[in-house]
Amino acid sequence: MLQFITKRTATLLAAVAVSSFAVFLIPYVTPGDPVRKIIRSRVAGDAIDDSSVQALAQNLGLNESLATQYFRWLGNFFSGDMGLSYVSRTPVVEQVLPALAVTLSLVAMSLGLAAAVALPLGIISGLRPGSMPDKAITGVTQALIAMPEYWVAPVLVLVFALKLSVLPTAGWNDLSSAVLPVFTLALRPISFFTSAVRAGIIDAAAADHVPAARARGLSHAQSIIRHVIPNGMVPLSTLFAVWFAGLLGGSVIVEVIFAVPGMGRLLFDAVTNSDIPLAQGGVVVVVALAVGVTTLADFVHRLISPTVGGSLA
Repeated sequence: MLQFITKRTATLLAAVAVSSFAVFLIPYVTPGDPVRKIIRSRVAGDAIDDSSVQALAQNLGLNESLATQYFRWLGNFFSGDMGLSYVSRTPVVEQVLPALAVTLSLVAMSLGLAAAVALPLGIISGLRPGSMPDKAITGVTQALIAMPEYWVAPVLVLVFALKLSVLPTAGWNDLSSAVLPVFTLALRPISFFTSAVRAGIIDAAAADHVPAARARGLSHAQSIIRHVIPNGMVPLSTLFAVWFAGLLGGSVIVEVIFAVPGMGRLLFDAVTNSDIPLAQGGVVVVVALAVGVTTLADFVHRLISPTVGGSLA
């Protein structure tokens, strides 16, 4: 177990280090001088005095080596200083944290809805594979994969907001404003969660301990409730974490369409406005959180399924 924790922790730190360095290089690998970009974001017009460029570079330490700049930036980041936004001139952290809270709420509600729908569907399909209910559920859930968010979101807005006028089209004010974006993000996870639960139930029902439980006097229903269903839901823990991590940064389209003030919308605006500090801070936070969630899921999966965990170590 200690070896497993050490490996996963090392992987986590390496992923954060590599991604943070890649994000740090954004202003250097994109066209244009980073110092001139900063000045241009603050002062209107294209004429920039060379003396101003040199003064700002020295003031911000941008004339030092990349390694020195990176470690200083990383140190400031972990101390809570993500710099100042080029556009708003406010601390980046003051924009990232509220947006992150919105996205976490959106993702949690979406995956909660997906799990609530997928669990009974997957159990029904897994307990009776090949039956008519199984074929119907599989057909519907597989069709959801072919419904991308950028298509679903406008359709929902057209029907429920513009045609029926029962739900708001944008914002993040109350539960009603969360219905459409949550439903949009939940559709595809429902398909994957249902498939995972179905496969897990089928495998669990075929395990040797199920007949052994029946031989000890458990009824068919009791063996299903005590052994098949709990073991069949084990794969869902890892898949849930993977989708959680993916939606943290993958909710851009939904947040832009529904004007949800989350991380996706924040990063979209940062890139559109060339707000490099805001883009850097937002991306690193999302990556670190996503990698942390998947690493935590590995730990949980090993605890609840030691046989699988043993193969991972």
